[in-house]
Amino acid sequence: MRVFVTGGTGHTGSYIIPELIAAGHEVTGLARSDTAATALSALGAKVRRGDLEDLDGLKEAAADSEGVIHVAHRQDLLTSGGIDAVAAAELPIMLAYGEALAGTGKPLVAAGSIGSPGNLGRPATEEDPALPGGDEYKGTLRVRNVVETAVIGLAEQGVRSSVVRIANIAHSTTDPAGFLVQLIALAQEKGVVGYPGDGANLWNAVHVRDLASVFRLALEKGPAGSYWHAVGDGAIPLREIAEAIGSRLDLPVVSIPADVLMVPGYFGFLANIVTQSYPASNLITRETLGWEPAQPGLLAGLDNGHYFPTKREQGPR
Repeated sequence: MRVFVTGGTGHTGSYIIPELIAAGHEVTGLARSDTAATALSALGAKVRRGDLEDLDGLKEAAADSEGVIHVAHRQDLLTSGGIDAVAAAELPIMLAYGEALAGTGKPLVAAGSIGSPGNLGRPATEEDPALPGGDEYKGTLRVRNVVETAVIGLAEQGVRSSVVRIANIAHSTTDPAGFLVQLIALAQEKGVVGYPGDGANLWNAVHVRDLASVFRLALEKGPAGSYWHAVGDGAIPLREIAEAIGSRLDLPVVSIPADVLMVPGYFGFLANIVTQSYPASNLITRETLGWEPAQPGLLAGLDNGHYFPTKREQGPR
């Protein structure tokens, strides 16, 4: 296919593009700068200059393609308006794609969050819809669920739309700033590796190469209106992740009392995230798309050491 990709120079997108090209697809990536254009060309993609604010340009690019993968978001809005502003800017983009692709049966695959079905007291499955959003959830990740719901809704307009729910931790040797990087930075700053309460709350993870293959498979053969779970490790106690970090950094691993003062005092803006439990199944994704995670799991990836610079690289403290 001729595939239009946004976010192609980001952590996820920079793996999706080579995955698509290796499978024989022709990729055009959106670039808002010369630097991004150079990076896209280096990945083997054609370049379309533009940005996420140009809805007419995005509609034109979608109409000219045979499929769209959208993994970009307005990072520039995070500092001024937070996740609310990012979600508000993303919704009209999805609706613009819908206008361009309506009635064509072409695929639109958008990035979503593994936490969008909420805490169900069991592993979330691909059949669990995103929880309703709304003004009462401003400032939380749930506010973005309106974007996922809009993408799934485009299936009723003749778009082969689907959402890839991305695991809490998408890890790789090139991860620049994900949750894992942030947890490690916190540990280095505090001098201890913390986990909330008993640390039994469950997180999930995926290697970004495996994540990229979910996007490709969803583009190629995913039925309309589907959710997919890009989850390799579906239920890792957060305490085990902390212990693996502590072992690598040679730092003590401690429980942070789960109260309204202690958890934010250690985790800062991550407090509302690290205290949640996100078990998730990938069974439907594997059975329907024929996907099988092939890369090392999270704990094996931590053992590989690429998240931890040597003492020489760390420099003086």
